[in-house]
Amino acid sequence: MRVVGQINHPQCTINLFYWNNKYLIKLEAGPFEQTFKISEWDIAHEDDLRQVVTEEFVQAALARFESMAVSLQRALNAP
Repeated sequence: MRVVGQINHPQCTINLFYWNNKYLIKLEAGPFEQTFKISEWDIAHEDDLRQVVTEEFVQAALARFESMAVSLQRALNAP
């Protein structure tokens, strides 16, 4: 796996990778992570990958992180 770059964001860590003919966008917040895989054929150049990670994209991922936290808490509290 090759590191393509990193995008700074105050609420999560965003890393970009290239692996197995795919670009990966990996977002991490606390104990949770989300990975999006994009075929190398869908991106003209590595720099275009950064255009995918808009603030709207990140905010949707952050909302999913919150949902993941609720799901985990419910599972841990289940009898």
